[in-house]
Amino acid sequence: MRVYVDVIAGWFQIEWNASCGICEKQLPAACMPRTIWKGAISFGLVNIPIGLYSAEVKKGLSFSLLDRRDLAPVGYQRVNKETGDQVPWEEIVKGYEYEDGEYVVLGDEDFRQANVEATQTVDILDFVDAAQIPAIYFEQPYYLAPGKRGEKGYALLRETLRQTNKVGIASVVIRTRQHIAALIPYGNMLVLNLLRFADELRRPEELELPGEDLAKLGVSKKELEMAERLVEGMENEFDPAKYHDEYREDLLALIDKKIKSGKTETISEPVAEDNKRGEAEVIDLMALLKRSLDEKGKPRAKAAATAASAKRPVAKGRKMVRKTAAKAPERKRA
Repeated sequence: MRVYVDVIAGWFQIEWNASCGICEKQLPAACMPRTIWKGAISFGLVNIPIGLYSAEVKKGLSFSLLDRRDLAPVGYQRVNKETGDQVPWEEIVKGYEYEDGEYVVLGDEDFRQANVEATQTVDILDFVDAAQIPAIYFEQPYYLAPGKRGEKGYALLRETLRQTNKVGIASVVIRTRQHIAALIPYGNMLVLNLLRFADELRRPEELELPGEDLAKLGVSKKELEMAERLVEGMENEFDPAKYHDEYREDLLALIDKKIKSGKTETISEPVAEDNKRGEAEVIDLMALLKRSLDEKGKPRAKAAATAASAKRPVAKGRKMVRKTAAKAPERKRA
């Protein structure tokens, strides 16, 4: 069982995962996810009691920082910048600097009292077509589950959104910050997906992007037709379970190999790369498209075969070694 502690300016939030991050086995009911907060969905005069749950299970590998000289863990300390003394967590408070060196101290109750309704309500502001929200705005998903006596209203809102193909745009405060969010039906559940504010995205005008005049860019009509045919040949139904983190699996296999060989304290030397990435080169798009279409139907099979094979060469010193196909178990960090 893993417990994730999210520290935001001294704010602690513990989230329990529904499955073990190491063995993937289902955990008992006592270890099921706990609510981040409880409140209600509000639209018009309707109030639906709900609980907010984290929807993510982080599976990134966790590494400790070590002193290379003796492999002792390198820690960090919270120190008073005036005295240099270490400060325990229970003595840390949040402060807003309103003038240079002058602070207003706020506690958890202050944040709640600033706007009690805002901190306890998913307030739906508008209903919009689902297709109107560009993917770039989606940021963080959360699960919503009905609270006590909220099942009927929850199911009514879910089915209404599903049948009208609408998404609720809501305002919600999580961990002292207000967010805009999309309320989306997903299976038998309602998902609250936090959205980015418009001013949080960079303006595309800041980048040098090719325009829409394809002739000016040298893109021919035939190349466009061939590219469309290639896309059609690779068309498939989206299956999220089909994709997985190959890099994480390969890195775990390399870690396991080092453990089995007893070389747990060695660092591989860099290997010179023959092909430099990122260098500009002239590409014959037509030739590449023709080759791709000649192998029509093969791209998916080739990709699947590549993903299934774990026998990729791995850099070790200046030699190339091959890994076994068996997936190594994830181990706890040293």
